[in-house]
Amino acid sequence: VQLQASGGGLVQAGGSLRLSCTASGLTFSRSVMGWFRQAPGKEREFVASITWSGGSTFYVDSVKGRFTISRDNAKKTVALQMNGLKPEDTAVYYCAASPYSGFRQFQYEYNYWGQGTQVTVSS
Repeated sequence: VQLQASGGGLVQAGGSLRLSCTASGLTFSRSVMGWFRQAPGKEREFVASITWSGGSTFYVDSVKGRFTISRDNAKKTVALQMNGLKPEDTAVYYCAASPYSGFRQFQYEYNYWGQGTQVTVSS
């Protein structure tokens, strides 16, 4: 199984980035997909997740209204559109896959992880 994340970079506060994650080797359409992030000196935290069909999405409060998670099961990709970026969004962002259904926010619920992509937001 491989999860390949891309799309990170350096952006000014208020700007936008779109992260993408391409999966291979797993039953993507039966995997809850999530995005997590880890800021320097902090623990990795849940950012967003999306159910199998894409019908339900979940976000941590700090990104609600600014970030949007979406998926394309035919292409086996999950994306995270990030608008209104703030310096506190600076982190390494990881995509992850869970074999369970529904709302999944805990790291132990995810069994496959991508390599991470750096997002840096300057003030």
